[in-house]
Amino acid sequence: MELYSLLFILFIGMIMLFYYTFLKRFQWILLLAASLSFYFVAGSGNLFFILITALTVWGGGYLISNISANFTAYKKSHKELTKDEKKALKDKALLKKRLVLVSVLLINFGILAYIKYWNFIFKTSAGLLLPLGISFYTFQSISYLIDMYNDKYASEKNFFRFLLFVSYFPQLIQGPINRYDKLGVQFGSVHEFDPERTKRALLLILFGLMKKYAIANMLSDSISLVFDGNLIGMSGALFVVAILMYSIQQYADFSGGIDIVMGVSELFGISMMRNFRQPYFATSLGDFWRRWHISLGAWMRDYIFYPFALLKPMQNFGKWCGKHFGTHCKRVLPAGIANILVFFIVGVWHGAEMHYVAWGLYNGIIIAISDLAEPAFKKLNALLHINSDSKGMHVFRVIRTFFIVNIGWYFDRIYKVSDSFYCLNRTFFHFNHYDLKYNLNTVIFNESLTTPLYTMCCYIIAALATVVVIISSVLKENGVDVYAFIQKKNIVIRWGILLIMIFLFLGSFMFTTSAGGFMYANF
Repeated sequence: MELYSLLFILFIGMIMLFYYTFLKRFQWILLLAASLSFYFVAGSGNLFFILITALTVWGGGYLISNISANFTAYKKSHKELTKDEKKALKDKALLKKRLVLVSVLLINFGILAYIKYWNFIFKTSAGLLLPLGISFYTFQSISYLIDMYNDKYASEKNFFRFLLFVSYFPQLIQGPINRYDKLGVQFGSVHEFDPERTKRALLLILFGLMKKYAIANMLSDSISLVFDGNLIGMSGALFVVAILMYSIQQYADFSGGIDIVMGVSELFGISMMRNFRQPYFATSLGDFWRRWHISLGAWMRDYIFYPFALLKPMQNFGKWCGKHFGTHCKRVLPAGIANILVFFIVGVWHGAEMHYVAWGLYNGIIIAISDLAEPAFKKLNALLHINSDSKGMHVFRVIRTFFIVNIGWYFDRIYKVSDSFYCLNRTFFHFNHYDLKYNLNTVIFNESLTTPLYTMCCYIIAALATVVVIISSVLKENGVDVYAFIQKKNIVIRWGILLIMIFLFLGSFMFTTSAGGFMYANF
């Protein structure tokens, strides 16, 4: 069910009609029915996996919550217990909770690993097809379970309400990875129809559709022609052009999809976790990843980074570093190792192929080194009398970060690590910008593969849409509410902006040959 299709529009329209009128008292039940129906249409066999995840995690959370409640109640009713007896009871309760946690983690991550990595490990094509959104709903469900383990909030007693949290259809395509205390609690309220909220949501959906179809889909064919063909002998300049297009394509595809699903959710009065914050305005690689796929980064921070960094061996390692290398190393070396672990896991999450692992390690190592070298950078700035807070330095950091991020994209997009290094070698040592025109004509504008005019029209649409995205991003980076900004303009400007986005979105279908699927739906 394509997000731009008439079927999807009718699907959303029918749900909204009943949601705000006839079934207003049963809104969460209607959303559950809609979500399961959506997932059934996406692949009926996949319902088995999402039900297994929901049932095991909900049951595990319920057991963990009961163990904690029973321990607290017993301690209150037996005030005569000694300190050692209380500690023994606490340890026993903790052990039970840990057994439940580990069991449910093994079941769910085992299913995820089997489905995602079976084909790669055993070099076969006979494995299971990847169920829609399995990584996203698995991570989201596990966050709930770990929160139960940490006694963050009370468990959900109603399985079907929890099932809605897991299967809520807007998030299934590519996230975001929501938290129960932020998303799940919204299903318990009755939502009134809000015309202003609906207009805001529709504008966000249109903006997302423009990004996905007028930018990402317009560039995907050209990128494939460069990186999926014969790389030998191509100029480094061509690889730079292709990687810059990929940088734009990936952002437009992923953030565009997120805009669409966030907007769809807002139509029902449900707010999901923010997932992007102008990442290409980041001033460091760490800042970039705090702005890109925010929900995944927050998940990794809360459930991998902090638990690993707070392990006793890591704490002891930090003390050893402080003793031998000083306070700065005591703080950043354990955090650097934790960052490398996190990005290694993120790389594996993207896929078992080595190029994803290399991409993850590249990011983790660069962040660890930059944190470690921070005092040296400060001393260098002081020595050269550079004002770290100046606008010029801010622009320099943004450009530097963009450069570093795009080096990482070589490992992300090029499917063999050896080819990634080959392209990087050509980029730095065989740039050959004089050969760029020839390479463009023989690869991207090759008349035996495509019509050059057709390709040029794709670029014009993508360029115009990218300008719209850049203007919007600049406004957002400066704290401007883009929707309110547009609403304040006169009717000619308002409708002009809307018509431009509609024209670019619809115009893209005249030239695209790419499938409508989203890149992150594969993860």
